[in-house]
Amino acid sequence: MGFFSFLGFMLVVTVLLLIIRKERPEIAVLLTIAAAGIMMVSLLKYVADILLVFETMARKANVQTEYLTLIIRIVGIAYLAGFGAQICKDAGETGMASKIELAGKIFILSMGIPVMAGLLDIILKVF
Repeated sequence: MGFFSFLGFMLVVTVLLLIIRKERPEIAVLLTIAAAGIMMVSLLKYVADILLVFETMARKANVQTEYLTLIIRIVGIAYLAGFGAQICKDAGETGMASKIELAGKIFILSMGIPVMAGLLDIILKVF
């Protein structure tokens, strides 16, 4: 699915949401979640291409793949936490959205500790 197809799909979903939300808000939430799922699946190909480029660059730079994998996971959690929080906000659940954002930040911090420790080791070896 190209960008313009994606944009068209999301605009059609938005119009449907505007129409449905007035009469059946519970169905509008389900439509939002379904559209988000379709969006995520359609973007997976592009994400795979991006990951392949990062992996190639890391190999050329002799970067440890463990760090690259960890950084990619951290970025993924950041995107997914934001995505999940936005769906909750669209459903009117701002409290749940805040909790998802907090959980995402805690997971990111806990996953980033090995990267920070590795950077500290490199800095200490230089000085």
